[in-house]
Amino acid sequence: MNTLPDESELAIRVMATAADTNASGDIFGGWLMSQVDMAGSIIARRRANGRIVTVAVDSFQFHQPVFVGDLVSCYARITRVGRTSLTVNVKAYAERQGATHESIQVTEADLTYVAVDVERRPRPLTPAT
Repeated sequence: MNTLPDESELAIRVMATAADTNASGDIFGGWLMSQVDMAGSIIARRRANGRIVTVAVDSFQFHQPVFVGDLVSCYARITRVGRTSLTVNVKAYAERQGATHESIQVTEADLTYVAVDVERRPRPLTPAT
């Protein structure tokens, strides 16, 4: 069982289902990328105190496959804050079905978000509280 990342918070938890599979029957990588982006955006939106947009996926590594029935948990933490943007590191873990409930890291990503106003223009981030 892997240790969860330090200073990260659980941002999202979802069950991988048969509807999320690729042609080979494994969970589609794009589905997992979507979950990671949602997890990162939850943390970014809270810090930005408003609307944000994803502007970059700075890195994304798949470590292990995700299978139907796995419970996927995404943990996120802010790693950089700029004037209008912030970077969030997200690590996803899959809890396998079975007696042990083994949890293994399946992916890690760094995503950059920009705070935007109602006209979708970059706006300064408010100071952290």
